[in-house]
Amino acid sequence: MTYQPSKLDNALSAEISKQISQSKLPLNFPLSVRRFYAQRQYNANWVANPADADKTWSAMLMIDCVLQFGLNHADYHPTELLYSKLHDILERPNQVPLAEQARFDIMLTDAMLSFTNNLHYGKYNPLFAGAKIDKGNLAFNAIDVINNAMQSKDLMRAVLNVQPRSKAYQNMQARLHVIAGVQTGDCYEFPEAEVRKIALNMERLRWAALDTDNFIHVNIPSAMLSFYHNGAVDSFRVIIGKPGTPTPTLNSAITHFTSSPEWRVPQSIFTKELLPKAIRDTGYLRSNRYNIYNNAGMLITPDRDYLKAILKTPKRYYATQTSGCDNALGQLIFKFPNLYEIYIHDTPDQSLFFKNNRVFSHGCLRVQHAAVLAGLLLKNDKAENAITVMERDIAKGIKKDFRLKTPVPIAVTYITCEVVGGAVINYPDPYGLDKNLDMLMYKKDDPTLNIGQN
Repeated sequence: MTYQPSKLDNALSAEISKQISQSKLPLNFPLSVRRFYAQRQYNANWVANPADADKTWSAMLMIDCVLQFGLNHADYHPTELLYSKLHDILERPNQVPLAEQARFDIMLTDAMLSFTNNLHYGKYNPLFAGAKIDKGNLAFNAIDVINNAMQSKDLMRAVLNVQPRSKAYQNMQARLHVIAGVQTGDCYEFPEAEVRKIALNMERLRWAALDTDNFIHVNIPSAMLSFYHNGAVDSFRVIIGKPGTPTPTLNSAITHFTSSPEWRVPQSIFTKELLPKAIRDTGYLRSNRYNIYNNAGMLITPDRDYLKAILKTPKRYYATQTSGCDNALGQLIFKFPNLYEIYIHDTPDQSLFFKNNRVFSHGCLRVQHAAVLAGLLLKNDKAENAITVMERDIAKGIKKDFRLKTPVPIAVTYITCEVVGGAVINYPDPYGLDKNLDMLMYKKDDPTLNIGQN
């Protein structure tokens, strides 16, 4: 039997419209809430239809235990959304003022929209701020998720399906479920250090958007690269940027790689390292195959005095290093579009890969066994015949681009722990970023956050 709105329901709708239009409510997503109710002629979603009471209680349970999903209960109107208030509204609506019923319905809607958006995007996503999401012009729409969930048999499952599908995220969520438990009240407690450590890394995994079966994942704290392809995973050690020249997090796609590449020396290295070394030893440039050019592209053969003059106005010049066994780029470079102009490359100094803390680069990523990675990319691109060509070109020092027919997505993340076999494995925090994110998420400094490394 279809639920027929009563006069009380119509009055409640009018009150909801009034409260939303006054814009005095402390909403996380005010524009989304306004659109949500406008689409339903301002009818209540949670407190009017007795047939939907089970879904309302399910929504309350999810909001009550957001800690199990790495989120902070304080962000979802805990002082407004009380079980006792909902019980009174559903059981004795005539005894609860319409203004209170309307406010409860609105605040629960905002909490569920917030929860849905935060599960999908994360709350502090640097690319998807709350105000940007609230405009409603993105592919993912929390309003549609809630509306579809209300029509489904299992509201909780429909909402939770918006979470990342990566194995790393699912393992963390499962661990939090075990730690936090499902007892009412568990999520009110201020999270302990281990719980918060997992939670802030779940937040970062939401930013990473690793919801594909064919991608490369580089994790800065573990200094590892993992290539997921055709149900398999191949892992490689990497060297990451020093704290003074950190490797950035990003999402892109590898479009091609180059054998025997020429390296254009970054300006900071040219000024701070190359020129001082060349001034001390004029043979340094030749022995390391460096060439210096002015900005017009003219090759310069400077003596010590000329090098000193260049050092005074270094931005008028640049240097390149030709390919060879000692080239800083090694034998291969992997390119992917990004604002930071970083890339993945081989290196002649393989000894650094055996260090525990591989924090030595100027921001780019050096990868061990680069030729193996290149071969896997070609095989994944159904270009196995090009592997022999690549190996020949490397052996002969021939510079050549190998373009992928299908670019491979790449995510560079900053994940300081993972869950393997139910156990939490912690990684160093080389750039000291955990504390800042923890302060954002929980508004409290806790020195115990830096639990021991495994």
